[in-house]
Amino acid sequence: MGVIQTIKNIFKRGVDGVNMSFAGKDIAKVTDHPKIGIDSREYDRIAENFKYYANLFPDVEYRTSFGHTQKREFKSLNVTKTASRRLASIIFNEKCKVTLNDIDEQKETSKELQTAIDFLDQTLYENNFYNLFELNLEKGIAAGGFAMRPYIDGDKIKISWIRADQFYPLRSNTNEVSECAIATKLVRTEGDTNYYYTLLEFHEWQNDKYVISNELYKSDNDSIVGKQVPLAIIYPDLAETVTLDGLKRPLFAYFRTPGANNKSLESPLGAGIVDNSKEILDTINTTHDQFAWEIQLGQRRVVVPAEFLKTDESHPPMFDTDQNVFAGVYGAENIGVKDITTPIRTIQYKDAISHLIKEFEVQVGLSVGSMNYADDGIKTATEIVSNNSMTYQTRSSYLTMVEKVINEMIHSIFELAGYKELFESGSPLFSINYDSYSVSVSFEDGLFVDRNQQLENDLKAVTAGVMPRKQFLIRNYNLNEEELAEWMEDLKNDAPEAGTDERRRQDALFDLGD
Repeated sequence: MGVIQTIKNIFKRGVDGVNMSFAGKDIAKVTDHPKIGIDSREYDRIAENFKYYANLFPDVEYRTSFGHTQKREFKSLNVTKTASRRLASIIFNEKCKVTLNDIDEQKETSKELQTAIDFLDQTLYENNFYNLFELNLEKGIAAGGFAMRPYIDGDKIKISWIRADQFYPLRSNTNEVSECAIATKLVRTEGDTNYYYTLLEFHEWQNDKYVISNELYKSDNDSIVGKQVPLAIIYPDLAETVTLDGLKRPLFAYFRTPGANNKSLESPLGAGIVDNSKEILDTINTTHDQFAWEIQLGQRRVVVPAEFLKTDESHPPMFDTDQNVFAGVYGAENIGVKDITTPIRTIQYKDAISHLIKEFEVQVGLSVGSMNYADDGIKTATEIVSNNSMTYQTRSSYLTMVEKVINEMIHSIFELAGYKELFESGSPLFSINYDSYSVSVSFEDGLFVDRNQQLENDLKAVTAGVMPRKQFLIRNYNLNEEELAEWMEDLKNDAPEAGTDERRRQDALFDLGD
């Protein structure tokens, strides 16, 4: 098999056969693999985080008044999901924009760079990148991180999204993970038995060459990785090992949540919002469960003598037999009808839950009140900035890490697109010098920016001569270079006659003079 064909097989189908003669390993957990040295307790922690995120809790056992043990659903309040969703939406959303700039900021956009921008825009669009990044960021915030890996599908670059529990660092430092293993699981039914297959994809550097190797494991127990089996069983077109030469960075990018991982100081993995909030989350969930149970038990109860509920053919019931308001009590002939309904402690529980949620907000870096309805109606963006200073600071910390991982992922995309041996034509999908461009990420700051106040301040800045007129239009009307040129041309065409007061005012603001 030729080198070029072998390289292709790691990204797309085309292998004619797989070497079946190898000594298979037998492992219980992915972390038991000899190449993986990270503490397995990190993945126990991540699994626990995802349980909180998915709102998966065991049923509550309780004893009835007659001493019988019963089970009921635990009525938790999933603030983990709410907080993760809230943070993800204010950090990154579909209004954000990723583009390329010349490494020399003084230069205008060259034709080559514009072509690269168009290629990148098309690639991100085809991958639904802006929506999927926000979605995976939400899960990453809860669990501590996630990863992205570009790959080739036909003549297109696709992006694979990797959860925190699928990503295993091999080599790393405090700032970057340079080698990893990616675990992908699937279930196949054979006869009457379900078999669980785990594909381990290793990304390693060996003598400055990038080596990707694949191993497949099989087990009849979903909690055990199992014994290594030939790739051909599930992936007949996947090569066991591929070596790529000339790459400058890994073909994956790992997002780690900001801040230190205080649960494992040496771990390259991030800590999720659950890790340092379990106690307060448990208290919130328990309090909400008690409140929900009290509501259920707080329905009206009326005690009556048991004889009141006895019926026969001569004395049919005079009320709806499906209702459960009345409770018959033997030997209570003298009490008559008595309402024993207990009042529901709504105010006490509401105050308790609100207080606990405020503690949780502080714990995860949200301003107090971020997860509660505002009591005083709609607020302006200026008030939000003032009241949400902690949220803004937390967002800024996340933006630094988001910019970093997107920058790495974009460079990996162009590295992959420029590797001509991967394509049947023998030509790269797109080629650009690795060091000739920089990645720019524009974030939507509408929540934290008062647009009217910004417009007023920018007008003053233009009048004072401290802001370029073109920058004024870009900032306040979100124009790109093409739209800006059209606006400037239209303004010139619509300008009043020279010498008038109106023309002089426009000349001063937009430089429309002859």
